[in-house]
Amino acid sequence: MQARRVVVTGLGAVTPLACGVAASWEKLKSSASGIRKIKHFDTEDLPSKVAGLVPSEENPDGSDNLFKQTNWVEPKDLKKMDRFVVYAMAAATQAVDDAGLLLDETANESEKERTGVLIAAGIGGLSTIYETAVAIHEQGCRRVSPFFIPASLINMPSGHVSIKYGFKGPNLSIVTACTSGSHAIGEGTRIIQRNAADVMVVGGTEAAVCKLGVAGFCALKALSTKFNDTPPEASRPWDEDRDGFVMGDGSGVLVLEELEHAKKRRAKIYAEIVGYGVSSDAYHITAPAENGDGAYRSMLSAIKDAEIDVKDLDYINAHGTSTPAGDTAELQAVMKVLGSESKSVCMSSTKSSTGHLLGAAGAVEAIFSIMSIQDNTVPPTLNLHRPPADLSIDLVPLVAKEKKVDIALSNSFGFGGTNSSLVFKKFK
Repeated sequence: MQARRVVVTGLGAVTPLACGVAASWEKLKSSASGIRKIKHFDTEDLPSKVAGLVPSEENPDGSDNLFKQTNWVEPKDLKKMDRFVVYAMAAATQAVDDAGLLLDETANESEKERTGVLIAAGIGGLSTIYETAVAIHEQGCRRVSPFFIPASLINMPSGHVSIKYGFKGPNLSIVTACTSGSHAIGEGTRIIQRNAADVMVVGGTEAAVCKLGVAGFCALKALSTKFNDTPPEASRPWDEDRDGFVMGDGSGVLVLEELEHAKKRRAKIYAEIVGYGVSSDAYHITAPAENGDGAYRSMLSAIKDAEIDVKDLDYINAHGTSTPAGDTAELQAVMKVLGSESKSVCMSSTKSSTGHLLGAAGAVEAIFSIMSIQDNTVPPTLNLHRPPADLSIDLVPLVAKEKKVDIALSNSFGFGGTNSSLVFKKFK
C-alpha cells in the first residue's frame, strides 16, 4: 500500500531575528544578526557574554517588533509557564492560524481526535528550575510555587497547545538535545504516515539562556568567548576564527497534514516532507565522530527515504554550530554524501544569524529550509571570511544567493550522538 503523503500547511516562529516567520526570513536574507550582549542577568563571572536573544523589552534590538508574552498568553497563565512554553504557544498559534486550522466548538469531534501535537525541547524549563533552586536556598521550601513542576516539564508545550485548541489526537514530546525539533517533525510525519492522525502540530522550543545554562555550556568550553565585544561576529560556522557556538532562544512550529486531507479543505501547501533519516554516532556523549560517520548515515537514510538522487539536492541547511570539531565533521560527511555533485549544491548555516537554539534549532531551520524553497533563495552564512581551503561546495558566505530550490535537506545533530536529517520538496 502506498504511504500517505505529508505536506506542510502552516508555519510559526519566534527567533532572535524577530517574532514571526516572514519577519525572521526577511532579516535572515538581509544578513541581519540576532546575537546580542546578554543583559537580563549578570554575566561578569561568565566567559561567554553573548546569545541569540528573542527581541523583547528586556533584550531590545532597536526595532519596534518586540516579543510580548501577553500577546500570546493570558497574564494569569504566565505564572504557570516557563519561557520555553510561552515561545511554543506563540509559534504554535501562528502556525495554526497560518494553516487555517482553527477548530471551534462546532467542529466535528473526530477532526479533533485526528489532530495531534508533538513539540519538543532539549532542556526545558531551566530558568524556572534555576530560580526555584535559588529561592529554596535563600528563603526555604515554602517559597516553591505550586506551578514549578508543570511550568518546567518538557511535554507542557504540547499539553498547553492541545488544551488551547482541543486537539485530542497524539500528545507527545521528544527530548534528544539539539536534534529534538528535527526529530519532532520526522516522528510527526511518521504518525501521519501510519494513519494515527491526519494533522500534527510539531516543532521545537527552548529558552535556556539563563545563568545556569550559560555556565553549564561554558564549563564544557563549548561557547564562543572571543567576540564578547562584537556579538554579531561570534557565530561563524566553518570560519578559521570560530571558537565555539552561541546559545539562542526561540521556537519553531509547523502544521503537518496528510495530503488528501489538506487538499480537501483547500489548504495552502508550503512543501512536502519526503525524507527523514536518523542515526547514532555511538561514539561520545558530546563530540561527534571525527569522520562524521553518524551525520553521513543520517543524510543517506533521508535521501533514500525521499527516493531521490544526491544530484537532486539544491540546498542543505547545515547543523553548522560554529564549533571547531562539529563543523569539520559535518563538512566531511556532506562532501562524502555529495561526491562529484558538490559543486551544484549550496550549503549554509543559519545559526550564524540566530545562534544555536538547541531543542528549537531543528524546527526553526526546517522552516528556513522550506522558505528557501518558497522564495528560491539560499540564506547566507554570516562571518565566513576564512573558509576551509580547496572547497568545492558553496557555503554562501556573507550574503544570500538567488537559486532555484526544489529540494532542501536540513541537518540536526545532538549530544549523545543523535542525528536527524529531513528532506523537503517543492509541492507540485
